[in-house]
Amino acid sequence: MTSFDTSPQLNVWRALLALAVVFVMLATTGWTALRSHRESTALQASVSAWEHGRLHGHRLPDPETDPARLTRYFASLSPADQSRLAHRYPLAVGNMNGAPVTLRYSANRIAMEQARKVEQERMHDSRLSAAGHQDAGRRMHRYESLLTPGRQILAFDPEGTGRIAEVFGNLDEARRISVVVPGVDTDLLTFQKTNRPYTAPVGMAGALYAQERKASPGTRTAVIAWADYTAPDGLGVDAATGLRAAEGALRLNALLDALPGTAPVATICHSYGSVLCGVAAHDMPRRVSDIAVAASPGMRVSEASHLRTGARVWAMRDATDWIQDVPYLELGGLGHGADPVSSAFGARVLSARDAQGHAGYFQPGTDSLRNLADVGVGAYDAVTCARDNDACRAGAPGTAAAGRA
Repeated sequence: MTSFDTSPQLNVWRALLALAVVFVMLATTGWTALRSHRESTALQASVSAWEHGRLHGHRLPDPETDPARLTRYFASLSPADQSRLAHRYPLAVGNMNGAPVTLRYSANRIAMEQARKVEQERMHDSRLSAAGHQDAGRRMHRYESLLTPGRQILAFDPEGTGRIAEVFGNLDEARRISVVVPGVDTDLLTFQKTNRPYTAPVGMAGALYAQERKASPGTRTAVIAWADYTAPDGLGVDAATGLRAAEGALRLNALLDALPGTAPVATICHSYGSVLCGVAAHDMPRRVSDIAVAASPGMRVSEASHLRTGARVWAMRDATDWIQDVPYLELGGLGHGADPVSSAFGARVLSARDAQGHAGYFQPGTDSLRNLADVGVGAYDAVTCARDNDACRAGAPGTAAAGRA
C-alpha cells in the first residue's frame, strides 16, 4: 500500500525540481500569463443596459447589491415583468446572483440562442480563416447542445473561452446541494466531452448526481457543474500560482451566498479546483458543511485548520495519480502548499480506490465517486477511509439518514 506521506529527502528533490520547472516556464512564457483577463464585453454591456434601464418608470436595482435584496425585488414582480427583464437583459439576468434560478435558466437560454446565431453567421463570414470558421462551428454546436430541452444553465458568459454553470436536479427544493469545482483547461468547449465524459464538468456533476440519488433515494439533491471562472490554460505559470484561484474564489462565494433555501452545501473540488476552494474556504457561508478535494496539488495552506472554516475538510488521491509527484510547497507565490492527504495536514482522508488516475475520480463504480456522493448527501457513516481505520469518520455528526426529506 502506497503511503500518503513523503520523506524529507524526497521533498527536497521535489523542491529543486519545482524551481527548475518554474524558471523554465518563466523563460519561455514570461510573466504575462499572470495578468488578469478582462471582463467580458458582452456581459458588461448587458449589465450596463440594466443599470440604465427602467421598469414601469422605476429604476432597476443595483445588479451587484445583496442577493437577498434582488431576490425580494424579483419576488415583487409579476411573471410577465420577470420575463420582460429576461428578454431585455438576458446576460445580466442570467448571471445575476439573487435572481430566481428558473428565470436565470430562461434568460441564459435566450442569451445562448443569440450567441448561437452569432456563431452561425461567423461560420460563413468570408473575412475569417478556415480555422476561424472551424472555431465558430464548434461554438455553434456547443450552444445547440446546451439549448437541448431540459438543461438548466445557471450562468453563461460567451466571451473569450467562455464561462458556464449547469444544475442537475431541482435547486429550489433540494435538501442537499453539491457544487463541483473543476480544474485546469475548463471552458465552454471542454465543459462536456463525448469521449471520456466523466473527466469534464458535465459528466462529473451528472455522475455525482446519479450516485447521490442512489446513495440516498429519499434525499432531494441538486448538483451544480460550476465552470463559471477562468481556469488556468494547461500546466503553465497560471496553474502554479493562486491568481486564477483568487479570482475564482470571489465568483464561487458569490454563488454560494445566493443559493436558494437553507440546504447544506458540499463543495466537491478537483485538481486546481481544490486550490480555488482552499482560497475561498474562509469566506464560504456557514451553510457549506463540507469541502472535499480530489487530486489536489494543495489548498495554499499548511494545515486544514488554517483554512479558517467550520466545514468538514475531506481529501482523496488515487495511488496512480501523477499529482502525487508534484512538489507540495509554496515559495514566493508559486506552488500551493502542503499535501491535503498527508497526516500532518489534518483532513479526513477518503479512499479513492479504482479512481483511474488524475481524471478518473467521478467514474461510476469507483470508491472515489461513492465517497464523494456520501459526503454530498451527509451519509458520513457510509464513507470509506483511505487508511485501515475509521479515523476519517471520527466526530462526523451525520448519518446515512442525514438531510433526508
